Amino acid sequence: MSYPPRQRLIGWLAAGLLGLTLTAPVLAQQNEPIEVEADRLELDDRAGTAVYSGAVEIRQGNLQLTGARVEIQRNDAGEVSRLTATGERAYLEQTPVDGERIQGWGRTIVYHAAERRVELIDRAELHRGADTFNGAYVEYLIDRRLVEARADAEGTERQRVRMTLTPEQQ
Repeated sequence: MSYPPRQRLIGWLAAGLLGLTLTAPVLAQQNEPIEVEADRLELDDRAGTAVYSGAVEIRQGNLQLTGARVEIQRNDAGEVSRLTATGERAYLEQTPVDGERIQGWGRTIVYHAAERRVELIDRAELHRGADTFNGAYVEYLIDRRLVEARADAEGTERQRVRMTLTPEQQ
């Protein structure tokens, strides 16, 4: 059965972004509605991609992702496998149920859903609670709470790694 384009789009978004909530419960809450705002959408069912452009804002529960352009890729099962946000300062924010608030900026942000891994690239900045990490590349493994920062990243100028660790208050 062939569905009209609007129904295919709604079904694709529901299946694809619901896949994000099922594979990444800490980053998104299953029962929360998904809100996407953008100036333009290009949907390619065969390739499994949706590309939003123009001041893109995506919200679901306590997850927020913004950028000039956001590409969502899904796997063969229809689950979101990767979200890539780009722009002068793409932004990701999340307050996990079990922990500290995470905020990230970069010219590119890549969220790998299955791996629960975030890459911040070019002018990368990660705030995890009161701690901050800056560099050309910052990677955060959510479940392990592991941060890796580098001064060099492909296609970027060298940006020294800077870190501020805040002692816990008693």
